[in-house]
Amino acid sequence: MTDIHLKGTARTDNRLWSPDEFEAAIQAVGAERYHDKHPFHKLLHGGKLKKSQVAAWALNRYCYQSAVPRKDAALVSRTLDRELRREWMHRVLEHDGYDDDAGGIERWLILTDALGLDRDYVQSMRGALPATRFAVEAYVTFVREQPLTIAVASSLTELFAPKIHKERISGMLEGYDFIDDRVMAYFKQRLVQAPRDADFALKYIKEHAATRAEQEACVEAVRFKCNVLWVQLDALHHAYVNGNVPPGAWRPEDLAT
Repeated sequence: MTDIHLKGTARTDNRLWSPDEFEAAIQAVGAERYHDKHPFHKLLHGGKLKKSQVAAWALNRYCYQSAVPRKDAALVSRTLDRELRREWMHRVLEHDGYDDDAGGIERWLILTDALGLDRDYVQSMRGALPATRFAVEAYVTFVREQPLTIAVASSLTELFAPKIHKERISGMLEGYDFIDDRVMAYFKQRLVQAPRDADFALKYIKEHAATRAEQEACVEAVRFKCNVLWVQLDALHHAYVNGNVPPGAWRPEDLAT
């Protein structure tokens, strides 16, 4: 394939990538640095963690889950494109719920309930790691402030999500006696939702990134999002695998038995 410019390398031309080349550049980011490759996820999906360590992951990940409809609402509020608003509102409703669907955040709280965490405490986010909260708010700010096409592109880690959801469902059901089908409902629902969301976002950026520089900025947005996901796992590993829990963060001895 013709040169794909990556950060830190010299660009050999300024021509617009073809749609296939553009998508390949995005897929290359996921192949290199999507968080399915992180050591913490290897432990989680391999059934190697204690219940308290799984609880720490779920509690911290709630910060991210609860921020998703906020960052999506921020994007909706910025666009004059009615089709984009209508489509993107699905993402808000997928997490916040609508009609008889309680939504993804409620499904996540079913997981934290099953792990023995107090629901009010989880939702307060008081026990989350500082790095988690910084990373999550950096993502919300990115979507709020970046050009619209770049903000849309940052969602495209969803292209890689079905693989990790499948690994998580099978690995956690097999590896932990405190996990069952009901507890994994969030991930099962995302197996349907994430591909639909990703297909729309990918089509949108292919149609709206009008220059090579805009295309490369979209690739960088996916790289940024991968970093947001990765650094949260770095913090979890440091705190709850290596035993360096910072002051004020939730501690394993706080878990209800």
